[in-house]
Amino acid sequence: MQFKRQLKAEEDVNLTPLIDVVFLLLIFFMVSTTFTKESHLEVNLPEADGQPKTEAELKVEVVIDANGAYTVNGRVLLNSQIDTLSRALELVSNGDTSVPFVITGDANSSYQSIISVMDTAGKVGFTNISMTTRLPSEQEVAP
Repeated sequence: MQFKRQLKAEEDVNLTPLIDVVFLLLIFFMVSTTFTKESHLEVNLPEADGQPKTEAELKVEVVIDANGAYTVNGRVLLNSQIDTLSRALELVSNGDTSVPFVITGDANSSYQSIISVMDTAGKVGFTNISMTTRLPSEQEVAP
């Protein structure tokens, strides 16, 4: 007696649900992604010519130490808050924002504290903002 052999169905993996999930994830990430506009400050770096200014002109100078503490025209501020710095700049300048504004930062001070001072000076109204430099030492000068 001969028995009829059952035909075996080919076993394969159904990829349709996998492709659906991949496309759904792609759409989810495309929709949920937020794009931020990168903003940066254009800074013209100063060059030291070796001749310090000898004239004593009226200026507002902010010194930032390594700990991030601010000194405005030789007076140490009580705290490093932006509001305190803003009030001190308004008092020192007497409302005259055309005077030169000089930022002197310690080599170990954070860039954020320097940018905060620049931002605060701009909000107060200063337009003539500069940063101090130091002369290159003899070790740094290449022959």
